[in-house]
Amino acid sequence: MSRAYGTWESAIDGAAIASGISLRDVQWNNSDDTVVWWESRGKLGVLLAQTGVDAPRDLTDRRLNVAGRVGYGGGAFTVGGGRVVFAAEGRLYSQSLAGGAARAITPNFGSYASPALSADGRWVICVHHYEGVDGLVLVDAEGEAFPRKLAYGTDFVMQPAWHPSGLQLAFVAWNHPQMPWNGSELRMASLETDASGCPFAQDILTLVGDTETAIFQPEFSPDGRYLAYVSDASGWSQLCVYDLETQEHRQLTTAEAEHGTPAWAQGLRTFGWSGDSRSLIVIENSCGFCALKRVELESGESVSLSGWEEYTDLEQVAVSPRSGAVTAIASSSLVPPRIVSVDKQGRSQVRRRRGAENLPADQQSAAQAIRWTCGDGEEAHGLFYPPVLQDAMPAGVPPLIVNVHGGPTSQRRAGYYSEVQFFTTRGYAVLQVNHRGSTGYGKSYMDRHRGNWGTYDVSDSIAGVNHLADAGLIDREKAVIMGGSAGGFTVLQSLVDHPGFYRAGICSYGVSNQFGLLMDTHKFEERYTYWLLGELPEAAEVYRERSPIFHADKIVDPIIVFQGTDDVVVPQDQSDTIVASLKRRGVPHEYHLFEGEGHGWRMPETIETYYDKIERFLLQHVIYA
Repeated sequence: MSRAYGTWESAIDGAAIASGISLRDVQWNNSDDTVVWWESRGKLGVLLAQTGVDAPRDLTDRRLNVAGRVGYGGGAFTVGGGRVVFAAEGRLYSQSLAGGAARAITPNFGSYASPALSADGRWVICVHHYEGVDGLVLVDAEGEAFPRKLAYGTDFVMQPAWHPSGLQLAFVAWNHPQMPWNGSELRMASLETDASGCPFAQDILTLVGDTETAIFQPEFSPDGRYLAYVSDASGWSQLCVYDLETQEHRQLTTAEAEHGTPAWAQGLRTFGWSGDSRSLIVIENSCGFCALKRVELESGESVSLSGWEEYTDLEQVAVSPRSGAVTAIASSSLVPPRIVSVDKQGRSQVRRRRGAENLPADQQSAAQAIRWTCGDGEEAHGLFYPPVLQDAMPAGVPPLIVNVHGGPTSQRRAGYYSEVQFFTTRGYAVLQVNHRGSTGYGKSYMDRHRGNWGTYDVSDSIAGVNHLADAGLIDREKAVIMGGSAGGFTVLQSLVDHPGFYRAGICSYGVSNQFGLLMDTHKFEERYTYWLLGELPEAAEVYRERSPIFHADKIVDPIIVFQGTDDVVVPQDQSDTIVASLKRRGVPHEYHLFEGEGHGWRMPETIETYYDKIERFLLQHVIYA
């Protein structure tokens, strides 16, 4: 006998999701084939190392929480010369890969990220943030001298990279009100040394990029001849090289696909050089499905790498300077993230798994790339996941979870999402909406968000529901909209603008007051709304129109709201004010405030509670309503 949609028993619950780790970065040592990666255990960031086929070992202990703390984080460490340099507790530390205790090499002030070791191992360049000011600082790798400012004068910097000679340095810089994916610059500093032998920047030149062109990840070739980077000047983020001898730029890739990614965090990478400087290994993202390609420097020929066929989402690719093996964080919609290495013969090694991986692929839902026509005739994109088939399917069609990504300049790719499998294994269908304004579909698609936040994300989600309902794939009367942060704003705005369309809403740390967001959020995003909505005071009416708090009396559908007390991106009062309106008017709702959580959940007990509350809420307001 079949059970009703939404009530199926599932092995994926909050406890199972909370038990997994998070994998954020992986790098090779350049003096042997040791791999180092960062993973989280609850709120603690830890570095692990593995040499060859030996068992992985912890490098850091619980006394140090390894994490880059600039902006949204990332860029926590670098490896080279048999040691790792990492950020933790407001300092940079150095530690031998052979063992021993970590040693602080900077004083405790400000925040550090994206450390990079010079080829001779004497110096570390890194991003530093202190009292609202960002720049590049030079650090003595032995910690004997105080850090020195090297490149300042812009609002933001990221991704510093040394030339093999140690005489040049490349990095990306940008200023408010741009975000790095809207407009940024590739800069190169020529270095000289003072009487003590310490480098300083003699000249800093902008090589390419401007307020309308995004630049990403500069990397010098091992032989020092070229500087590779990603630029979206062509309309897609393409891999390019700059010849330091001829001073010419050349675009290597041409596919209508993305070869970079929005720089929401420090330390992101989508490509790496081969040891002989003849080719580059790059992640190519087409409609949310990723592949790993080898691009030849001279010819531009691009071929897929073997050994990666089962993975459809890839992050943080790195190439061994010694063996040529490639490693990355790899996943698919059916395979949770792993640290995977593939050698030059195509032999694969799984070095670390995020979780138990004990649910067979045929008991999970695979992503399907879809597109649909919106009310104005333009197309929107997304990923659709039908519910996982049972032996005896119930009659009718399933309810739908419409999941809207954050950002809002982001993308849901064909990687593994525990929350998707949580729903599909219970009998829900899921639509991950990549509305107009998302990345991954070319610059013009992303630019549709300029001035339009709260319009296309709302209307494209509704059009996606109608598309699936017209195709007979979901129950239009049991559609639920879900999202966090910017996606949470879309939830609120959708319930304001289209009451009664969705059966219920699930909102996590959603933006409810655009004026408050502009005034209270962190430095990285404090001018983002200028691009998304317009500059004040001219756009004040737009801000009011797209601030759900001013129209909260229009929300009549059941909603569950989640918020962290320590969120500095979307502060707690953004949720408090919405909930106060719901409570005053008697709208069915739940409000769950998580003590000690920030912009997203880290503590296992929070994650477990989060999914348990959602399941109960949906049973009450959607399945049994």
